[in-house]
Amino acid sequence: MRVLIVRNNYNPKALESALLLEVYLASQGVECRAYDTDDLRSSLSMNEPEKVEDIDSFDLAIVLGGDGTILRTAAQIKYRRIPILGVNFGHLGFMANSNEDGIIPVVAAALAGDLTVEQRTNLRIDVFYEGDENVELDPEASPTEGSSAQFFALNELVLARGAQGRVIDCRYAVSGEMVADVKGDGIIVATATGSTAYALSAGGPLIAPGYSGLVVVPIAPHSLHSRALVTGPSDITEVFMDPSSANREATMFIDGEIIPSERPIRRVVVRKGDEPTILLRYKAETFYGRTSRVFFNSGGNDD
Repeated sequence: MRVLIVRNNYNPKALESALLLEVYLASQGVECRAYDTDDLRSSLSMNEPEKVEDIDSFDLAIVLGGDGTILRTAAQIKYRRIPILGVNFGHLGFMANSNEDGIIPVVAAALAGDLTVEQRTNLRIDVFYEGDENVELDPEASPTEGSSAQFFALNELVLARGAQGRVIDCRYAVSGEMVADVKGDGIIVATATGSTAYALSAGGPLIAPGYSGLVVVPIAPHSLHSRALVTGPSDITEVFMDPSSANREATMFIDGEIIPSERPIRRVVVRKGDEPTILLRYKAETFYGRTSRVFFNSGGNDD
């Protein structure tokens, strides 16, 4: 067995626990390799090689940090179905397991196969820029043909107003049917996992993680009737930027990371990824229990 360890290198407790974990895994005859979160930045693009060497050789990823560290690890794994065991050393830790019992019992349960497996829907994102073909809605064409860039996300895609701070105009379609125009600060397309993140702050619903559809949430819309929309599991969401708003270019964020571009974004296609992200859950706290504990009884930000 080969284990990937990803540690939040800004958290002294996570670094200390990583050393302890390496000693424990060696005592169990398990090979491991450790990476800092700084080593894994900017890994969302499908067009760039992963920063973890020989990533297909790993059987398990153990993440020591918060939800942000899990997102960076998931971006490395993408659609490979390598299980991720998160142990919380951040603040919120909604996707991670508690470390109150210590890290060794959690990892020992994982090695014994005694954890609950959660399959989380992720995103495949295709981006079309100004000058690309197929930037308009065409129900007869392949929705992703001709895209310039492809990205992975576990939480969400965000198209938001850019450096000039002006509202942006966009419209979105679901499975070839135009749904709504959005004028405001932007738009979010999130998974059920991402529904507990930025989408929640923007007024979107909390969605149980087993649901494989997506949620579209306008950000601060300049409207009295704009609402979030939950799509079906097989639906494809397309966002079109208004080409006449040249001075209102959108900035794209994926799982909280800004995605720079040299040309204006004209169309973004978002669909469910080909394979889910696998999270391992210790002591099987339910989604509703975590929701009650984290969102209704406490709060915080996460790294």
